[in-house]
Amino acid sequence: MGLFSRKKKTDPATEEAASTPVEGEGAAAAADAPAEPEAPAEPEALAEQTPEVGISFSAFRGVGAPSGPEIAPPSDEPAPAPAAPSAPAQPGPSVTRRPAPEPTPPTRPELPKAPAAPPTQLETVPGLRDNALLRDALAALPEKPTGPQVMGVLRQMLQGHVFLRVKGDARQQIAEGKPVTFGIARVGDQNFMVAFSSGKALRDAVQSDGDTETSAVAQPVAALLTQLLKGDFGGIIIDNNSAPHRVVLPRDIIEQAMNQADPEFRLKALLTAPREADTPHKVAALLAEAPPLWVAVGSLAEDQTKMGIAEARLADGTRLVQLHSHPLEVVAQGRGEKALPIKVVKLAKMLRDHEELGGVLIDPAGPLITLTRDELAPVLALEEE
Repeated sequence: MGLFSRKKKTDPATEEAASTPVEGEGAAAAADAPAEPEAPAEPEALAEQTPEVGISFSAFRGVGAPSGPEIAPPSDEPAPAPAAPSAPAQPGPSVTRRPAPEPTPPTRPELPKAPAAPPTQLETVPGLRDNALLRDALAALPEKPTGPQVMGVLRQMLQGHVFLRVKGDARQQIAEGKPVTFGIARVGDQNFMVAFSSGKALRDAVQSDGDTETSAVAQPVAALLTQLLKGDFGGIIIDNNSAPHRVVLPRDIIEQAMNQADPEFRLKALLTAPREADTPHKVAALLAEAPPLWVAVGSLAEDQTKMGIAEARLADGTRLVQLHSHPLEVVAQGRGEKALPIKVVKLAKMLRDHEELGGVLIDPAGPLITLTRDELAPVLALEEE
């Protein structure tokens, strides 16, 4: 597989993001509210609290390799390996799989990257399960986040659920078939949805505005963002009362992210869930169902006129094709590569034609997982269309 040099990417131009929260209607599966359920703050107050965040609208412009360039196939020629992801060495394809990777080193990588293993602390308020990956990404935000750091939060939001605040008892309202009104904020002439990543973020909001006559509902992120784009919302604010660990995601960025995402976020959901013994087999089975996948491509170090597909090499020399669940996963690598869609049947043929490839590494920016050739048996069995 062709490897290529990675030049340092210059900071893309940024554009100021509008800041606002919203009120919408809709039903969601009710979740137990935190000990002190929170109430939506007044829109004016939220507007004052909402930060202006510079978000790089050019991040998506690097997505999609131009048509026409020659993509170099895997080769046996030695080449310098790309920056190694923080994953432990794994055996070759014919050896029994080692345990799931542990995040090493213990310190969290700087956004937009994340630890290799998914979070293990799943609650900050007893009995209320957080969107731990989104929560931790927000916790890593500095006071003045950069565009790539905000994109790092967005990529971690493409899975799981978030919480919405509801005036009154959400369970009772849903049971009685009454309309449920969610908290919103308004800035200028735009409404923004307001959502929360964790029980702690909900509690912070309650403590901030003092309105305990509220409850919370959990909503799948995919459904919520779909609802947002069907409406006239200007975007979404996550953890508005948890400054500086909050973020404003404008509609334009959300729309571009959703246009290129698996509508159900299936692969990302598997990679972010607590690892179990059968997780690799679940991931392989999902890959065989042909979810959207991308590879990272860039110029070959030895021939800048040709393009190569990025691969990783483990400590024992095992070569892995790098796969990505969303183009933002390529952007998060910060290597100036472009995301190229790849069909699963093409991946299967690549692996069959090049037995020296030991498997795949999915989402190197974290959380990640590696699959050996044996574990990829459902994929290898696919025939090209």
